[in-house]
Amino acid sequence: MKKRVAIIGAGPAGLMAAEVLSQSDYEVHVYEQKPSAARKFLMAGKTGLNISHAEPVAQFIGRYDQAEWLEPWVRQWDAVWIQNWMKDLGIESYIGSSGRVFPIEMKAAPLLRAWLKRLQQQGVQFHYRHQCLELNAAALTVKDLVSEQLAVQHFDAIVLACGALSWSKLGSDGAWQQWLAKDEIEAFQASNAGVERQWSTFMQPVFGQPLKRVEAWVDDQAKTMGDIVISYYGLESGLIYKQGRALREQVKNGQTMQLYLDLLPDQTIAQLAQKLQPSKKQSLSNVWRKAGLDTAKASLVRELVAKALWNDPLALAQKVKHLLIPFSGFRPIEEAISCAGGIKREVLTEQLQLRSNPRVFCCGEMLDWDAPTGGYLLTACFATGRAAAEGVQNYLSAQE
Repeated sequence: MKKRVAIIGAGPAGLMAAEVLSQSDYEVHVYEQKPSAARKFLMAGKTGLNISHAEPVAQFIGRYDQAEWLEPWVRQWDAVWIQNWMKDLGIESYIGSSGRVFPIEMKAAPLLRAWLKRLQQQGVQFHYRHQCLELNAAALTVKDLVSEQLAVQHFDAIVLACGALSWSKLGSDGAWQQWLAKDEIEAFQASNAGVERQWSTFMQPVFGQPLKRVEAWVDDQAKTMGDIVISYYGLESGLIYKQGRALREQVKNGQTMQLYLDLLPDQTIAQLAQKLQPSKKQSLSNVWRKAGLDTAKASLVRELVAKALWNDPLALAQKVKHLLIPFSGFRPIEEAISCAGGIKREVLTEQLQLRSNPRVFCCGEMLDWDAPTGGYLLTACFATGRAAAEGVQNYLSAQE
C-alpha cells in the first residue's frame, strides 16, 4: 500500500514540496482552503513576477536574517536552478538590469498553470475548499467548505506549508498556530511594510509623491539608496522594506523607531550649504528648489526641521543630509508583503521536522526567517518546500 502524505497549503512552498514528493511512490494530497492554488503568488505577479535574484550567491544569502540556517537550501536551489526549473515548465525567463529574475511574460499565471498541470499529471491530488481544522499526531480533521462535512484523514507524514499572517484574505490566516505550543513560535511581525507617522495637514499636497534618489539608514547600519513614497500614513517603498529588520530591532530594544535620510546624497554638506545661501532676489522656496529640494523633499524639510534653521545654510544642509524621522510603528500585519517570526529553528530538526511531532514537517513563510523583497521571499519558499519534502522522503524511507 502506498504511503500517504498530506500537504497543507497550495502556495509556492507547498507546491514545491508536492513536486518533490510526487516523484516518489507516495499518495500525495494537497489541502487548500481557498477555491484555487497560490493566490498570494498570483497577486505578487500581477505587476511582474520577481521570482529570484541573480546576484552572487554569498551576497544573496546575506539578505536573510537567518542566513546560516537557510544557506544550504538556497545554495542548492538558487536563482540559476529556478530559471532552469521554469524553463523545464516551458517558461523562459530573463534577468533585469537590477539583477532581478522575471519570466519573460512577467505574469505569474502562465507559470502556475504549467506547474499545476505537471503536478496533476504526476498524480498529486488537490482538495480545494478544504480547511484543516485539527492536527493530532498524523491525523487531520478536514472540513469540506462546500458540503460542510467533517472527515478525519490519516497520513504517514504531513507537510505544513500554511504561510504566515499577511494577506489573510488570500489564505494565510495563521490558524495553524493552535496546532503548536506557544513556545515553538516566534511572534509574527509585519515585514516589508510601510512605516507610520502622523503628518501635519501641511503635508497633504505631497501624499503619493516620491522622494527620489535618497539614502536611508538606521543608526550605524549600512546606507541604501532608492526612492520612497510619502503616504498619508507615513512612508512606503522597497527602500523602507530594506530597513525593516533594523527598525524592528529598535523596537525590540525599547528604542523609538526612527530612520535617517540623506535627501541629496550626490552633494556634500559644503556644496549644499553653498547652494542654500539666502538671496534677496529669490524666495526661500526657489533657493531650495535650485539646490535640489523638489516639492516633496522641501515639504519634508519644512515638516521636520525647525523654522529657525531654514535661513542657516550650514545647519540646514546638515539636516538635509542627516534628516531624522521618528515613526510610531509599522502598518498592520494584514497589509504587509510578508512576516518576520514563525516556527523557531530550534524546535525543528535539520530536515525541518517538528521535534514535538516527528511526522510533521514545516516550510515556507511559516518558518522564522525574513528577507526583503526582490525575489528572496519566493526563493526561500521554494527551497524550504523542497527541503521539507526531502525530509519526508528520508523519514518514510527509515520507517520501511
